[in-house]
Amino acid sequence: MRPSLLVVIILVSFLLIPQAAAGESKVVYVGKIEGTITEYTVDQFESYIRTAEENNANALIITLNTPGGLGDSMMKIISLIQNSTVPVIVYVYPKGAIAASAGTYIAMGSHLIAMAPGTSIGACEPILGYSSNGSIITAPAKIKNFYAAYMKSLAEMSGRNETAAVKFVTEDLSLTPEEALKAGVIEVVANDIGDLLKKAHGMKTKVPVAGKGYVTLDLEGAKIRELNPSLSYQIVSFLSNPAVSYLLLTVGMLGLVIGFLTPGWHVPETLGAILLVLGIVGMGYFGYNAAGLILIVLGMIFFIAEALTPTFGMFTIAGLVSFVMGGLILFGKGGGNVYLVSEDTFSLLRIAIIVTGVVLALFFLFGMAAVVRAHRRKPKTGREEMVGLIGKVTEDLDPEGMVKVRGELWKAVSKDGTTIKVGETVRVVGMDGLTLIVEKSEKGGE
Repeated sequence: MRPSLLVVIILVSFLLIPQAAAGESKVVYVGKIEGTITEYTVDQFESYIRTAEENNANALIITLNTPGGLGDSMMKIISLIQNSTVPVIVYVYPKGAIAASAGTYIAMGSHLIAMAPGTSIGACEPILGYSSNGSIITAPAKIKNFYAAYMKSLAEMSGRNETAAVKFVTEDLSLTPEEALKAGVIEVVANDIGDLLKKAHGMKTKVPVAGKGYVTLDLEGAKIRELNPSLSYQIVSFLSNPAVSYLLLTVGMLGLVIGFLTPGWHVPETLGAILLVLGIVGMGYFGYNAAGLILIVLGMIFFIAEALTPTFGMFTIAGLVSFVMGGLILFGKGGGNVYLVSEDTFSLLRIAIIVTGVVLALFFLFGMAAVVRAHRRKPKTGREEMVGLIGKVTEDLDPEGMVKVRGELWKAVSKDGTTIKVGETVRVVGMDGLTLIVEKSEKGGE
């Protein structure tokens, strides 16, 4: 082989290696969001976006299935998306999923919107909640106009259909994927993630990507890496279901009432306190950190209560459950390999949390309870030590004489002045200086 030909081959090889490496470096992260939008959802979004940014992903796809949720949390999520340095694609998926209310706003604030067949988007009229009979409490015109204007601004920024966007709020409009695509509300209808990558490849983002401006999506041949919801998010997602949180609050308050009406049992108020706190956590007004700390503090309160009011383990069990659940929520936030600490560290930390909870439970159950009981025990020295002891008469009490108590001879006097014969059993009822005051007793003594 001629040297010139060898040089050409080497140069071509070096040129091709970076291209192959670049092709292999393409990655798209996929995270799942489902259930009510709460502060926990904000934390989960933040974890997903941080993972994608730290790994220089080509895009982050969020599969969304939500009936809506808190307005403040929804706005925080939109802010996270618009400040992300990685394009965020909101994909209403799987079939049967919905992006209603707050979910529609989040989609409208994303860089690209996709929907799977059989899904829907819209129905964004704001509500204040539900009355006692289950009917919807509609928001006043002032709030409705604000959210309509906010939706319009999101549509204007992304170049999507403003008229349809406003109708989502003012007329509770809902659209199928085909209707939304035709109306210019979404950009892609895709059967699955693979289909989405093919159809979105080469598209330009509808919203500028932070620090990059509008970005043309390069998704062809990208590796898909799934970010599964963390343990924390799975717990709080279950608790934040409106039906679950309402039930927990109701049963929790009922437990407290029953506990106060039947003091001494401790079971109703213990369960009531746990369920009430879980219901409050499930309302979604806290992030992972606050929710975890609340449960840890509740656990410590139960531990201390066990030491002060021994309940044969009831408060200890409640404290252990609260402490462990709080620790898992506090440190297990994130998705996939994203936690407050690394995934490997969290695997060890999870064991440490459980072991620490068990050790604390045993300490308060036995150690602290024993200390408290010792402090409460009446002193047993001097006069207090003698009262109640049993002895025998060694010299007739008439009314004075001698008695033997705990192997020692004491001068004694009959309490009621009656004569007590040698060998009879007496009980110490008091002391006058070094003279015992005694009375006859049926119990055997010395």
